[in-house]
Amino acid sequence: MTKRMVIMLAAVLVVFGGIFGYKAFMDHMMKKYMAAAGMPPVTVSAVKAAFDSWQPQIKAVGSLRAVRGVDVASEIAGLVESVHFTSGDEAKAGQVLLQLNADTDTAQLQAMQAAADLAKSTYERDKKQLEAQAISLSTLEADEADLRAKQAQVSQQAALVAKKTIRAPFAGRLGIASVNPGQYVNPGDRIVTLQSLDSLLVDFLLPQQELSRISKGLRVMATADAYPEKSFTGVITAINPRVEDKTRNVRVEARIDNPGRVLLPGMFVTVEVEAGEPRRYLTLPRTAVVFNPYGETVYIVENKGTEEKPALTARQTFVTVGPSRGDQVAVLKGVREGDLVVTSGQLKLRSGSPVVVDNRVQPLSDPDPRPADG
Repeated sequence: MTKRMVIMLAAVLVVFGGIFGYKAFMDHMMKKYMAAAGMPPVTVSAVKAAFDSWQPQIKAVGSLRAVRGVDVASEIAGLVESVHFTSGDEAKAGQVLLQLNADTDTAQLQAMQAAADLAKSTYERDKKQLEAQAISLSTLEADEADLRAKQAQVSQQAALVAKKTIRAPFAGRLGIASVNPGQYVNPGDRIVTLQSLDSLLVDFLLPQQELSRISKGLRVMATADAYPEKSFTGVITAINPRVEDKTRNVRVEARIDNPGRVLLPGMFVTVEVEAGEPRRYLTLPRTAVVFNPYGETVYIVENKGTEEKPALTARQTFVTVGPSRGDQVAVLKGVREGDLVVTSGQLKLRSGSPVVVDNRVQPLSDPDPRPADG
């Protein structure tokens, strides 16, 4: 180390020493001034630091979709003969929703069935004649082939007639009807949406660094701004085996219960994944911590007097804060369990200030705050 560097280091130490010495001197003089002037105590609110159990969580925003949800459509073209549902109905599996006109197709089916019956009679008669050696085996084989062809035509036509009757593929709630009697529909035209609402799937994205904390079966809680007072529980059902290249996020799917069927597919929800075992933290309201450029501090209330004649003062101390949840923050160092910590009124305090504790109004300390209605 050169002589010049030693001189510069010494100068820096002198400057910082002067700053901290001046601060300590001013604090000492302020305490003497306050004691001499008999300044009135500062009214503050305070709370005892206590341990609380925290459940580690991962938060994300997700989108809801139905476990089973479709837009019911016609597979073939036709004229709507009758509509058998009302918008918003609860449909049962197999329930008839729409009937297309099938008069021509039904008549053609009857004609094909008659031809198939005739072919069957011919086959049965020739079968007996073959036993009497009145016809050749090739004739009977031709009769059998003709019978099978006609029966296949009947089956094909019957399937076409069945498609004229459109049924609900599963139980669920119907949406708003898109067709009316007398309307002509083309293949693929939407008739009505059908959504199963007993439980829903929620899709959300998590950063790749959270992969080690999640797995199938983990419990999740979802909240929607439409129902801020309700929480919906579920579990993770699938984790995409591929991370997206552009965002480095992984897609996660969870299935949640939907009591009352109040949630609807397409809504967005806030998802909280319970990741890991609960941990105990010394917990304080967030307002108790004063965040400064040089570090976080709190004021601890101490009794310099006796129980009969208390003399409460505030002592400022540095703390190390940990994770936060809602209106609460975890304190890792600097505060012990049972310490009385100031939660409001810190702006008027200095270390050694006399205080009076008034807890008639306390700052919020909700681990899961929700916005107020209105």
